[in-house]
Amino acid sequence: MTTSPEASNNLSPRAGSLAELLQVALPLILSSSSVSLMHVVDRVFLTWFSPDALAAALPAGMLHWTLLALPVGLASYVTTFVAQYDGAKQPKKVSLIVWQGIFTAIAGGLLVTATAPIAGTLFEWIGHSRDVQRMETVYFTTLCLGSLPVLLVATVSCFFSGRGKTKVVMWVSLSGTVVNMALDWCLIFGQGPFPRWGILGAAVATIAGQLVSLGIYAVLLLQPRLKHEYAFVAQCKLHPSLLRRYLRFGLPNGLRSLIDILAFTIFVMLVGRIGRDTLAATTLVFNVNTLSFLPMIGLGTAIMTIVGRRVGEGRAELAVRTTWLAFKISSVYMICFAVLYLFLPNLLMSPYAAYSDPSTFAQIRVYVVILLRFAAVFAFFDAMLIVFSSAVQGAGDTRFCLQFTLAVSLLVLVIPTWLALQYGDQKMIACWSACTAFIVVMGLGFLLRFRTGYWKSMRVIEPAE
Repeated sequence: MTTSPEASNNLSPRAGSLAELLQVALPLILSSSSVSLMHVVDRVFLTWFSPDALAAALPAGMLHWTLLALPVGLASYVTTFVAQYDGAKQPKKVSLIVWQGIFTAIAGGLLVTATAPIAGTLFEWIGHSRDVQRMETVYFTTLCLGSLPVLLVATVSCFFSGRGKTKVVMWVSLSGTVVNMALDWCLIFGQGPFPRWGILGAAVATIAGQLVSLGIYAVLLLQPRLKHEYAFVAQCKLHPSLLRRYLRFGLPNGLRSLIDILAFTIFVMLVGRIGRDTLAATTLVFNVNTLSFLPMIGLGTAIMTIVGRRVGEGRAELAVRTTWLAFKISSVYMICFAVLYLFLPNLLMSPYAAYSDPSTFAQIRVYVVILLRFAAVFAFFDAMLIVFSSAVQGAGDTRFCLQFTLAVSLLVLVIPTWLALQYGDQKMIACWSACTAFIVVMGLGFLLRFRTGYWKSMRVIEPAE
């Protein structure tokens, strides 16, 4: 007798224990790590293809994610609703909230796709070099056309992650990543029967990976078992009152994601005005940092799931224990990366330098060594930010998250970076100092908010009848 991927995640360790945290978090961390590896491989291939392709990939990719930020943030908040409904033993509501997320994801995907025709004007206004502009336009336009599957994958994955069935998410994500990486090599460099598309090939490979993930989720959601317990197909309907409740809590989360990504997008665009090598070095450092950052996003999703479940059960104190356990684990992990940034920068750069032009990469290497020191400083605070913001969001404290992120983004990151470019002497150092200060302040702010305990009395689902 065979077992479905979902059914394989049935062990129930003690609530609030390290075993529970690891059972939920490890598959999500592996899933996020696979996405991180995908981005790293993507950028490594583009570095080998040309420095202009590397310089174009981050700004264009970040601009696309800026447009996706609000609908993705809204979609990901389905996890909190699923976790709280599941904790409250309301399986039909679990399916119903997922469908509300799917409907909003379709609307968001169509809106983002509609921005594709304005790509050329956008990048001309930003003012990067002509060759970089051309590649930015191609990359951004193609990613926009594949926005809908990205949002649908983000939404339907919450049906599994919110119920703690995180092994499903892991295997689906790994499947999409394998497809993406294989097509990256084939379509960027024109291997075998495939065309040599360069940066266009990287974007097409990304979309293909998302479509594979979406197809697997569709098959899993149509399992007969789910038809009986969750009535997933039968719950396919618009539910106005639940949709309004979802938007009430989810929109602040989406807006917060938008502000966060928009702030970093503006940061990258401004740094790009210093010069191509500075932009390429910034791209490379952010890409290396994804090796540490994206796995922690998986841990953050696990914290949201467990906190949401505990709130739905009326046992918020257990969520406190889980959050502190997660912070200890993430702190050790990020400190290890800080050591790598400080003492082994050449090792981290070696994949990028392997097939690059040595003379072109030499100046980029100098900048990367400097910027990795900034990454070493903010690594610990990055862990603090992810863990404690995920905890308060899992309870429903999304308005504070929005307001705090908006204030710190403007006052600590965007405005100081702009002032550094206008009036600073050491422009690159000043810009990255602002970036580091932003992450430090955000981490400390969410720690203090968590310590107040205000979130313990919150819940996103309606009171039990």
